[in-house]
Amino acid sequence: MYTEEVLTKTKKGKIEVRNLIARGKFVWYDYRDPKTFKNVENGKSRIFLKDEEGKVLSYFVIPLKDGKLLLIEAEKVEDKKVWNDRKKKAENLWL
Repeated sequence: MYTEEVLTKTKKGKIEVRNLIARGKFVWYDYRDPKTFKNVENGKSRIFLKDEEGKVLSYFVIPLKDGKLLLIEAEKVEDKKVWNDRKKKAENLWL
């Protein structure tokens, strides 16, 4: 169902789907199991933020047990694609 371009492999070798959550002057996606489309066990996600000069910042978003979110700076790979479940198709990170 998902194209190869929206799949990613974890350090442990598991395949996950990059699923679009929201988009604006940012792109936020989470990781889903390709067979069940359920969130991966730790609920991680990733967010890209773009400032008015076009500079992009990238963070992994890790939910903590107390309900807070931990942001960890991540490598800025912007040529990825995400799965848009509302449109049922792969899309570029930035439209």
